[in-house]
Amino acid sequence: QVQLVESGGGLVQAGGSLRLSCAASGRTFSSYAMAWFRQAPGKEREFVAAISFAGGRRYYADSVKGRFTISRDNTKNTMYLQMNSLKPEDTAVYYCAAGRTWGVGPPADYWGQGTQVTVSS
Repeated sequence: QVQLVESGGGLVQAGGSLRLSCAASGRTFSSYAMAWFRQAPGKEREFVAAISFAGGRRYYADSVKGRFTISRDNTKNTMYLQMNSLKPEDTAVYYCAAGRTWGVGPPADYWGQGTQVTVSS
């Protein structure tokens, strides 16, 4: 089992940038595919981006494509989400998730507690 802790959230103006981090416990980080999700107030949790075990494959929700970049450093047991050109509609609690499989929906077997991102207009 893996434990996940997000950090890097905060308040930013529209057009600004933030980088979220997700630190994973354990020695088997590279055996998990990873993903970011988000949940805005009053809305369901939605997929943002996913990255494969070694980082060679990535895919994004259409709403963030071209603005967000997912990456990982397996030597540091950490995944990242670089968010640029932020919009007020990006305001949400951002969650990282891990899963043992790839290609059957985004990885979502284990979850972090979330980090708040607020984008002001």
